[in-house]
Amino acid sequence: MLLLLAEDDSKIAELLIQLLKKDGYQVDYAPDGEEALLYCSLNNYDVVILDWMMPEVSGIEVCQNLREKGYPGGILMLTAKDTIEDKIIGLEAGADDYIVKPFEYRELHARIKALKRRSERTLQTNVLQAGPFSLERESNSVYKEGVPLNLSKREYQLFSLLLENSGKTVPREIIIDRVWGLDSEASQNNLDAFIRLLRKKIEKKGEKKVIISVRGIGYKVEV
Repeated sequence: MLLLLAEDDSKIAELLIQLLKKDGYQVDYAPDGEEALLYCSLNNYDVVILDWMMPEVSGIEVCQNLREKGYPGGILMLTAKDTIEDKIIGLEAGADDYIVKPFEYRELHARIKALKRRSERTLQTNVLQAGPFSLERESNSVYKEGVPLNLSKREYQLFSLLLENSGKTVPREIIIDRVWGLDSEASQNNLDAFIRLLRKKIEKKGEKKVIISVRGIGYKVEV
């Protein structure tokens, strides 16, 4: 289960990330609303947890933006605002649930699980078609023109991230974070080596390049 936590208080964020990962969640972290929108443009989150008061772009604005763009997952607002009027504002902005600070982690965890149950993806959304490639999220499989590509777990994670953002350049830092994790010691060379291995499996000789290197930024897929 993939979560995004957008919280400008680093101490609160660090504690929540530690607890959520202990419970088996994969968590991306954004310190402000602007970065939260960037992460949401690159990833398909099951649940987005938004602090109301954040610099750059507020949690309410992020929530509205996501719903306007058709984000189907759960949105949980965290805030110190506890009046009925505030709750109405949050819910009308598109939030599914609302939790007032301070709160116990057990309550947050229960609300996240409830949101996930309500926003389960259908089988149809678990299959991504992009050009000749089909990505099946449930089985972690990739097919090219109906033929399965025998990708390793790491290769699948790397290619699925790029394929889900087809046409967009994904920064190297985000790729390493998503594929190797925050605690990884993966270097830039690790990423480049996996890109070379992946190209050998998905690009036939004489065909146009599928994975494009964007100098100084990262990689993108063009299909």
